[in-house]
Amino acid sequence: MADQSLPSLQEQVAVVTGGGSGIGAAVAVALAQAGARVAIGGRRLEQLQQVQLRSPEAIHPHRLDVADRTSVNEFFSWTEETLGPVDILVNSAGVNIPRRSMQELAPEDWDRLLQINATGAYNCMHRVLPGMRDRARGTIVNISSIAGKRPGPLGGVAYNASKFAMTALGLSVAAEEATRGIRICNIYPGEVDTPILEQRPTPVSEEHRRRILQPEDVAQAVLLVVSLPPRAHVVELVIKPTTQVYY
Repeated sequence: MADQSLPSLQEQVAVVTGGGSGIGAAVAVALAQAGARVAIGGRRLEQLQQVQLRSPEAIHPHRLDVADRTSVNEFFSWTEETLGPVDILVNSAGVNIPRRSMQELAPEDWDRLLQINATGAYNCMHRVLPGMRDRARGTIVNISSIAGKRPGPLGGVAYNASKFAMTALGLSVAAEEATRGIRICNIYPGEVDTPILEQRPTPVSEEHRRRILQPEDVAQAVLLVVSLPPRAHVVELVIKPTTQVYY
């Protein structure tokens, strides 16, 4: 009988944006434990270095602002020089704001959320795709949100719009790149206990945090997606707390 276990990520090069905390940090550690060499990017180098301590030989931190194309180009050039061509990209950088309703939403906050959550993912995908096309392989995972499938007041106007944009980006590019051996997956987490909860208009209780998803839960979903054989493509994946309604 053929071996049905998931293949190792040994020697594959992975990039995780937003790798200094939350889902991004958990994904970076999971990929490193699976054998990948992982470059993590974010705006706060100290946070990235703390994540590196969890797998010092495999995780490599570098500053990155996904909304700044000069920063994106510099980051990926450094990654390629340090680790080699990128096999896996996980777009996990994302932000939200407390003042989320249309009545409260400031134009500059709208711009910021779209620039980071949507354009930031585009910038990183645009940078890695030429190399993936040349090698006829690669996997990109966009950490979107249930807010990118089911808009509601919890996420807020700008966050919902940015995640819907990320949804369309991932699905559109997945269709274009499928015949080139490149897989693109959108993952839509529900509520996750990450630092983004601190931007909620109403504080979240410790009891609520324990009830919802943990970053490691989403990391395991990412690991499944990137570990499948090249013939298998997960296009979309919704993962939510058992108690959270999805309709």
